[in-house]
Amino acid sequence: MESDPHQLDRTDLRLLREIVEDGRISDVALGEKVHLSSTAAARRRKILEERGMVPRYAASPDLVRLGYGIVVHVSIELVSQAEQVLNEFEQAVVKCPSMSYCSFVSGDTDFMMTVHVRSFADYDRVYRRELSTLPHVAKIRSSFVMRPVAQRTVPPVLFEGLK
Repeated sequence: MESDPHQLDRTDLRLLREIVEDGRISDVALGEKVHLSSTAAARRRKILEERGMVPRYAASPDLVRLGYGIVVHVSIELVSQAEQVLNEFEQAVVKCPSMSYCSFVSGDTDFMMTVHVRSFADYDRVYRRELSTLPHVAKIRSSFVMRPVAQRTVPPVLFEGLK
């Protein structure tokens, strides 16, 4: 391994690519895919995890099959960007049960969220009970996803040039 804790060598990147593809891959299968012994693969995977390169493993349930087939991207503009206003909004938004993602962004809006709902009527409920009650909100803009085009866990550029 290289001495810089943020640098990954080609073998680390190959391991990471395989782990991204299948987080439950066995050490034996992982080693075979990257041409290492299972012991070496396990050791290097553990190092990647300890260095925070693989902060967690998670399942991705099929939200459509679970009844949450409508995805809404919500742009939220606040009345101010004062630190107290931002902090109060952030503390409140993490309590929204329909929200799966929220980030503070640059540009003509302050926050972008992703919300999952069962129907348009369900979104009306979420809008009224969750979004409109958030503190310091000046404007809410909702965009309904018509169909997904691409969804990746990691951009392929990270693994460019690896065989």
